[in-house]
Parts: sequence; C-alpha cells; structure tokens
Amino acid sequence: MRLNALLMFRDQQSKRLLASAFDTLEIQHETCTSASEAMEILAHGYYGALVLDFDLPNAALLVKMARSAPAHRRPVVFAMIGALTEIAAAFQAGVNFVLYKALVFDQVLRSLRAGKAFMRTDRRRSWRQKLETLVYLQFGIAAMPAMVLDLNEQGMSLQLPEPLPRVQQVPLRFVLPGTNRLIEGTGDVIWTDDQGRAGMLFSRLTPASRKQLRQWLAKRSAKTQMLSCSIRPAKPRRLELAVR
Repeated sequence: MRLNALLMFRDQQSKRLLASAFDTLEIQHETCTSASEAMEILAHGYYGALVLDFDLPNAALLVKMARSAPAHRRPVVFAMIGALTEIAAAFQAGVNFVLYKALVFDQVLRSLRAGKAFMRTDRRRSWRQKLETLVYLQFGIAAMPAMVLDLNEQGMSLQLPEPLPRVQQVPLRFVLPGTNRLIEGTGDVIWTDDQGRAGMLFSRLTPASRKQLRQWLAKRSAKTQMLSCSIRPAKPRRLELAVR
C-alpha cells in the first residue's frame, strides 16, 4: 500500500511545488483549504503525513487533533511557517518538521524525504468497520471538535485536542459514521484526564436522534457478527484411513 498525505493550504504556488515534491517521492496526496475540512477528512481516513500552512485559522488545533490519535494512526506533521509565525507554538502543538515560506523545492524535498522514513501506511484489516467521526461540543458560541473513540446507546468516549474545560453538561452534535444522520443532544461529563480524553453520558437526545442511534447500533452489531462468521476458520477435515 502506498504512502499518502493530506495537504492544507490556499496558495496555488505552494500547491504546485508540493504536488511535484510528493510525486517525486511517489506519495499520494489530497488537498483541502481549511482546518474544519481537514478534520473531517482525517476523521474518515488515515494519512501518513499532514502538511499545513500554520498561518491559517485553527491550524494549531488541527495539529493537536491529529497528534492525539492513537500511536499507529498519528501522521507526521509538516508545518509551513512564515517570518511572523510563532515557531514555539508550532512545536508545542506537535509539529515534527518545519517548511519555511516561501517554499524552495530542493529544501522541501529534503524535509519530506526525511519525514518519509517515519510515515506509515494504514495496516488495519479492510473488514474492520471504521468508527471514527467528529463530535462538536458547544461552549457558548465556540465549538470544539473531538474524535469519537467509542459509542453506545448510553454515551461515548472522546479524544479532544486538549483537556476538556471543567463543565458538567455540554451540548453536542455529530454525524453517525457511514451515514448523513445528525445526532444532537446534551452530554453529562462523567470523567476526564490530562491527555484530552473524556467520557459522557447522553442526558438528552432528540427523539429522532435516539431512534437513529439505536438503529445504527443494531445494524453495526449485526454486521460485526456476520464479519466474525465470515473470517472464522473452517474446521479441519477428519481423514479416514482405509483398513485392508
């Protein structure tokens, strides 16, 4: 399986240069123009590298989100920085390599070649159903994205880019993985840790959301059972020896 990368920037000159560098290294790449778009893409697929313009809005939050993933799913992060970019903030967010603007092809190629040694392909078995999706927690007028780690009818566990603020309840909304069904309601925070993980119980879901969640869980359970049966090894045949 080939290595791949997700690129986030808006400058067309950078797009052409980076595309040429990744083509030279035979690394597949996909582009987007905003942190929110990148978060959605990362939630639904694995990328061995993330290259982003650190001067775009919410770039640091995107890096923290990407680096909070499980170890086998963390991308190598390259940050494009300018003369006014806070380099310390970039490394504190979790950036691995820095690309200085304006980009120079040979310098970019050397950095990407160094980072390629740390990039991984997605080695998960194709039959495993992906659960990854983003949930948005509402704090006043601001929404914080988080990755759903586990989900059941009573609640969910989450991975946030930073520790959850001290709250007891928080409005939330997310789309059920593999569907376009929006779940909306309120969650009671029952535990948090310093690594940005948290657990919530659904204290209120809209009737439609509760029904859709129940149906989705039932379908997922049935599909998991079918997959389990399909990969179960066949029983060995008993050999009959003819006695003469």
